[in-house]
Amino acid sequence: MLKVGDSAPVFTATSTKGTIDLRNHIGKENIVLIFYPGDDTPICTKQLCAVQDHYKKIEQANTLVFGVNPGGMDKKRSFADKFRYEFPLIVDEDESIRKAYDVGKVLGLFFQQRIVYIIGNNGTIIYAKKGNPPVSELLQVIENQA
Repeated sequence: MLKVGDSAPVFTATSTKGTIDLRNHIGKENIVLIFYPGDDTPICTKQLCAVQDHYKKIEQANTLVFGVNPGGMDKKRSFADKFRYEFPLIVDEDESIRKAYDVGKVLGLFFQQRIVYIIGNNGTIIYAKKGNPPVSELLQVIENQA
């Protein structure tokens, strides 16, 4: 797992909102990267819906959110449409993003870990936590960055 103060690896990937090139956002806004195990599963749905519920506040804090896992685009689109996620869900089928961010695997190596990173607008990790931290905690970190 990457640590606070590490440089955030950049990547280009396909998402439910088109191609995402992290280089276009570093230095301009904060970025919340949510590595979650599966699309449309109970805990992942709860986690991403909580972010969606606070998305306007996150946007107002000059912050983007990206969800990342190795699932395919069809499942991601269905998941995003079902819950009306305003933020992109990134396809990481080759798991290169997961590996770059040192996100491990669990449950017999089938699923990636649940980790949330916040990248400050200077391109370094300002928050790194396993699990499903409350959105209020993420907002506090983002607001303290401003």
